[in-house]
Amino acid sequence: MKGSSGMRERFSILTLWACGLAIGLGWATQPAEAQQFSAEVAITGPGAAAGTTAKLAVADRKVRIETSELPGDVLIVDVAVPAAYLVRPAQRVFMDSKQSSALTRLFVPVDPADPCRHWQIMAEVSGISDSGHWRCTAEGRETVDGRDTLKFAVTSRRGHSTGWIDANLEFPVKIETEYGAVLTMRNIEEAPQPAQAFEIPASYRKFDPSGVIEQMKRSDIWVEPPLQSDAGVR
Repeated sequence: MKGSSGMRERFSILTLWACGLAIGLGWATQPAEAQQFSAEVAITGPGAAAGTTAKLAVADRKVRIETSELPGDVLIVDVAVPAAYLVRPAQRVFMDSKQSSALTRLFVPVDPADPCRHWQIMAEVSGISDSGHWRCTAEGRETVDGRDTLKFAVTSRRGHSTGWIDANLEFPVKIETEYGAVLTMRNIEEAPQPAQAFEIPASYRKFDPSGVIEQMKRSDIWVEPPLQSDAGVR
């Protein structure tokens, strides 16, 4: 009986150990939950209108942006697609954002080890042809507004810029552009964000500005732009 009791005890210990191992492995293989937060962005420096600001909400690799440059409009970015839209609630329409705001290609979720990959993808989504010419070089760690960040020197066809990435948020918290403008995130609040904030209502129609341009080309008001020589193209 004592031997049987000892066997049961050993079996119980092994079972508990195996269960604990299985749970531990299960936790280890679960993908990390995407960070959700809201924040403000202050934009200063050359090319930035005085007092330009933006509000961000981020969840599940989607970003909602409201900027003082586009009052009443909303920018929605989905890095997983990838896509970026300009939404106009007053007209109940949306369209590809293209180059309506640099925020849709800069303030997006990134891989902290290689942020250039997602920056390049979003540059292409915005219509900027920089494919194959982005490079991020790590320059150590710096504290930005009390948050630990990874600093990167960024090189693309557009020039040289600098990005500071919060590895916990997997998001840039500061960017100095090639033109000298500085975009800094502040008042970051980590909290769940409402899913509907990142959705475009099904009743909204997609507006294609290229159709309007084609109509204008066939009208009497269209004037073809002058041809440029190769020497004049940069």
